[in-house]
Amino acid sequence: MTAMTTMTVLTEDENLARNERGRRLFAGNAEFLLGVVALEHLPPPDQVEVSFAGRSNVGKSSLLNALTNQNGLARTSNTPGRTREVNFFTLGTKGENGLYLSDLPGYGYAKVSRHLVRDWTRLLKDYLRGRPNLRRVFVLIDSRHGLKDSDREIMAMMDDCAVSYQIILTKVDKLKKSEQEKIVAKTKNEITKNVAAYPDIISTSSVKNNGIEQLRATIADLVYGN
Repeated sequence: MTAMTTMTVLTEDENLARNERGRRLFAGNAEFLLGVVALEHLPPPDQVEVSFAGRSNVGKSSLLNALTNQNGLARTSNTPGRTREVNFFTLGTKGENGLYLSDLPGYGYAKVSRHLVRDWTRLLKDYLRGRPNLRRVFVLIDSRHGLKDSDREIMAMMDDCAVSYQIILTKVDKLKKSEQEKIVAKTKNEITKNVAAYPDIISTSSVKNNGIEQLRATIADLVYGN
């Protein structure tokens, strides 16, 4: 089944209600649950789960911190490639309206050994194929650089695993508005050939909170239904 669908145009009131639902979801306290390096250690698939993937140093930890309003939730590091496991966080009430956030290992960092890359790839494949509650993977792309070969490899893996994913452009505060529009259009055009890619691209800045409200609302849709 393809993730490429026609986007629904919402009224202003519907958008406000959607944003409020996202705000309330993320008003709850988010907590670190555990880090896993093997499929057998994953938490039970007992509530909705969304994941965040991206090249090392793309701003994944900063985005998670901004999303949850908790500066210390996800560790940020000056050493790309530090995260070597799938880190799970919980948000909201456990169960039907609860949410798992998972932070996938960063990829595409040249100093990482081939052996470690193989281990990460195996872990990612096992994870993607073994999570029936995984509703979407958000693939973070640095807006200044656009899609790289390593991003395309991860996207191809998710196409193969039939896992829905959505592109999140990060660090858009570092671009002029015209540059932002160009990178959104270029990225959207490229992902049309990816069968599991969701068509809507979200532009974000963890520094200025750009796109954070939209991302929260998108995740709330996955938890509660549109």
